[in-house]
Amino acid sequence: MALQLDKIFVNLPVKNLKNSIEFFSKIGFAFNPQFTDDNATCMVISDHIYVMLLVEPYYQTFTNKEIADASKTNEVIVSVSADSREQVDEIVNKALEAGGKPSNDKQDHGFMYGWSFQDLDNHLWEVMYMDPSAVQQQ
Repeated sequence: MALQLDKIFVNLPVKNLKNSIEFFSKIGFAFNPQFTDDNATCMVISDHIYVMLLVEPYYQTFTNKEIADASKTNEVIVSVSADSREQVDEIVNKALEAGGKPSNDKQDHGFMYGWSFQDLDNHLWEVMYMDPSAVQQQ
């Protein structure tokens, strides 16, 4: 049997936690106050997916590697699924209105539709919708 884990926590370094919380709140995300202080917050994507936004000095305590300058290099693209094409557009438009930057143009492959943005710290976010009838169940 393949390994199956229950939750995912993505950790992202941010320069200004307050600004990041404000940005993601405008998109519609909520935060768990139990895991929020001056160094970090827990952004709730779903019941099983969370993004820990950590101020850079605190993030640095978890790694011996240099923190990447996301305006110049990329290490990860955070991809999230939406319930419809319209929701993809709604989420990305909210991100852009809240101060995010465009990333890639919309991509329409018929069964799959996506669009992306960069957050305030230049992390890449891909929002995609896939027609459920196009996905084979195993």
